[in-house]
Order: sequence, then structure tokens, then C-alpha cells
Amino acid sequence: MALAHQDPDVYDLIERERARQRDGIELVPSENHVSRAVLEATGSVLIDKYSEGYPGRRYYGGNEIVDEVENLARHRARVLFGVPHANVQPYSGSPANLAVYLATCEPGEAVMGLNLPDGGHLTHGWKVSATGIYYRSVPYHVRPDGYIDLDEVRRLAREHRPRLIWCGATAYVRELPFAQFAEIADEVGAYVAADVAHIAGLIVGGAHPSPTSHAHIITTTTHKTLRGPRGAMILVTDRGLTKNPGLAEKIDRAVFPGLQGGPHDHTTAAIAVALGEAMQPEFRTYAAQVVANAKALGAALMGRGFRLVTGGTDNHMVVVDLTPDGIGRGGFLQEALDAVGITVNKNTIPGEPSSAFYPSGIRLGTPAATTRGMREPEMAQLAGWIAQVHDEVRAFQLPAEREARSQVLRQLREVIAQSAGLAAIRDDVRALCRRFPVPGIG
Repeated sequence: MALAHQDPDVYDLIERERARQRDGIELVPSENHVSRAVLEATGSVLIDKYSEGYPGRRYYGGNEIVDEVENLARHRARVLFGVPHANVQPYSGSPANLAVYLATCEPGEAVMGLNLPDGGHLTHGWKVSATGIYYRSVPYHVRPDGYIDLDEVRRLAREHRPRLIWCGATAYVRELPFAQFAEIADEVGAYVAADVAHIAGLIVGGAHPSPTSHAHIITTTTHKTLRGPRGAMILVTDRGLTKNPGLAEKIDRAVFPGLQGGPHDHTTAAIAVALGEAMQPEFRTYAAQVVANAKALGAALMGRGFRLVTGGTDNHMVVVDLTPDGIGRGGFLQEALDAVGITVNKNTIPGEPSSAFYPSGIRLGTPAATTRGMREPEMAQLAGWIAQVHDEVRAFQLPAEREARSQVLRQLREVIAQSAGLAAIRDDVRALCRRFPVPGIG
């Protein structure tokens, strides 16, 4: 029975989400729109199968075809990234990163990653993550100009002799210095893991330098700039196998049985489809346009008076520093932009003066808008709308007293709901979206 008849409640929710995506613009850097082929693979009969183990070594019968699916995904990953080993079973990026710890570190050993408020990820050793609880986290930071402080990375590495150093980020807008991290890791005998979840599509599309000749291990999600399903991969490089010939086997054992049971075979198939799409010449055009759009969006925002972290971008995202108008206001602008159909995410900035819940910046990315076919003129248009929306809520400030914040938020939401200016922008956003339909859903 079709979903609309079997469960109209869930069907209605999905249709509402479809309409939200169709009639709005996703500027969250970690989001994208997949192709209809990826959607079809994700919703295929492979969802019915159980396949603990690896190709040729399963704990269930009937996996001959599943083995072919997984081998195809692994082959395409190896070819795209130029690596000898790929594991495509991790359920998402965080379990993939945890598997790297299990394969390379003992509990209590020192690990290094970029400080979360400076643009790092929870799984790079942040204090509330399991990676910061079970391992001795030594975070490094960015300089006042927003670039990674490589002098600090070297000093901390020499002092703490970490077992693992992460080179990767979730809100870092410049090229990642893979070669310098490899040099530092070699000096102290550490593994260097490149977490390229945000920029994997840019790497295979030739729009960002690759870590393959520098890192021992590469982790990535398969959504974001790769335009695949919500999954992840762990790649072991030739350099990694030179350091430890058993590293690929250690990674595989860390994923299964160390952390997971059966892989999600429908997701594996969709990963294979997305990787196949990334092998096509047009994907390189897409990756280049993502970066061009981000640069254009950043330049247009600066032209409207906004301050950007590092003053620009080398990749798919920009981070806007809103502190010239007050601290802790990222959420205010996020809510106002939501009302006009432009989806962003509030985000901390380096040296965050407020908190992660009330951060002082917003993070914007161009992968999804570029997938819809938008280019530099549309980025200028988006920057203009963002500036207009910001003007509507510029007067709202985050009170220092926690008790007063709920009242300010109520007032903010009343202004947003009643603003004729925001309503007009919402109509303009819908009109733009009609010109650039979402692939796969129309």
C-alpha cells in the first residue's frame, strides 16, 4: 500500500518537508540535494537485507548481490581518492571518526584536534564528546586572523606527543594545510587523520587540495559536497599502510565488530551511485562553481558591510561575524532568515564571546544552491536579502541576564511574524526557487 494511504500522517510530514526544500534555499554548508538516482537507491529493496561482515565474509546467507554492491562502492571510493583501501560501512561521520580512535589509540592517550569554537568538530576531542572523555584531548586553535595556528600545533605536538592528530574542521573556510600537519605528525610519530567531511566533493572535483599523499587516514561523510546519502567512509592511504601495514585491517575491525553490526545496504548502494556521479566530468564543473559561488557570496556580503571570519573563503562556506552589532545574535538572524525561506545555521566564531547556544555568527554554504543551478548573480541577490533581513532584526540584543532572554525572543518572533518587509522577501525567495527547481523532487 502506498505511503499516502498507509500512513497519511507521515506522508503529510514528508510532503511538507518536500515543499520546504522546494520553496526555500538551503545555505547550511553541510546540506545538499541528492539526485533522483540516489533517492531511488536509498529507497530500494536493499533496505530488507542483513549483511554483517565484509564481502566474501558474511555471517548471513544471500549476500552475493550485496557483496557486489559494496565492492562497487569501495572500488569507486578508491579510484576517486587514489587510495588502496576504503571502508564504506560507517553509519555516519561520528562513528567513522570513533573507529579511527579505536584503530589507532588506547584510552587515555593524547589526541589533537581543532578547538570546537574555532571551527573544529565534536569528535576531534571536544570535552563533551566520548572522544574527549576517553582520550586526553589537546586542542589547537586558530590565530587572530582565523587561520590555523601551525606554530601552536607544532609546539603542542612536541609537548604532548599525541598518538593521533586530526586535520579537519566543520567551520573552517580556508584550505586545510595537510602537508604541514603531516610534517608535524611525522616529527612526533603520530597518525594524521584528515576529516574532509565538508570538502570531500571539492577534493574529488579538483576544487581543493587532496590529503591523500599526506594523511595516513581520511574520513568523510557521503552527503554534504559529495551529494550522496547520509553515510560515511574511512580511507587508508599508501602512506598509512607504510606506517602500519595492518592499518586497513585495524580500521575494518574497528567498524565491524568494534562499533557496528550489519551495514545499511541501501545506503551503501546510494553511496556507490553518488560516487559514480562524482566520477563524471560535470562534477568537476559543479565543484568549481560551489567555490566560485561561495567567494561571490562572501564578497557580496562584505560589500553589504558584513564581517567575515578570515575575510573570505577558499571552499564552500563563509562564516559571518555578527559581533559589530552585538554578541550572541546568530540565532536571531537564523530565525529571521528561516521566515523568508533562507536556511542557515547559527555558529560560533573564533574567540566566541557568548556561547554555543547563543553564538555570535552564522555559517553559510553554497553546495545546495549550486546543485539547483544558481551562480554568482543569485549569490549577490541572496546577500542582498540577508542584509535586508538583518536590518529588520538588527535592534535586538542578547541580554546578559538569562531570565530576560525569553522575553526578547518573544518580541523578536512577533516582529518577524508581523514584518511586511520579510513577507515581501519571502515572496521573492519563492520566485527565485521556481526558476531553480530542486533535482530529484522538482
